[in-house]
Amino acid sequence: MKFINVGYGNMAAAHRLIAVVSPDAAPVRRLVQDARDAGHVIDATCGHKTRAVLVMDSEHVILSPLMPETIAARIDGKTEEREA
Repeated sequence: MKFINVGYGNMAAAHRLIAVVSPDAAPVRRLVQDARDAGHVIDATCGHKTRAVLVMDSEHVILSPLMPETIAARIDGKTEEREA
C-alpha cells in the first residue's frame, strides 16, 4: 500500500484517491461543504490555507495545504518538498 504525504506529515492512501482539485471553484466548495455536513471531511491543513482538495473513493474529502501540482508530483514518485 502506497501512502502520499498531503502536508505536515499527514498521509493518505494513494490507491484510494480519485481526484486532486483546486478549492477555488464553486462546485468544489459545495462538495467540501456537503462532505463537512456529512462528517466526511478530513482537515490536514493544520490551520493553514487549503490549497488542494483530495477526493477519496470512500466519499471522504481531505483538505491539504499543498498545491495540487505538488501532490501530483508526489504520487508520480517525484519528491517535491515545497510545503505551504
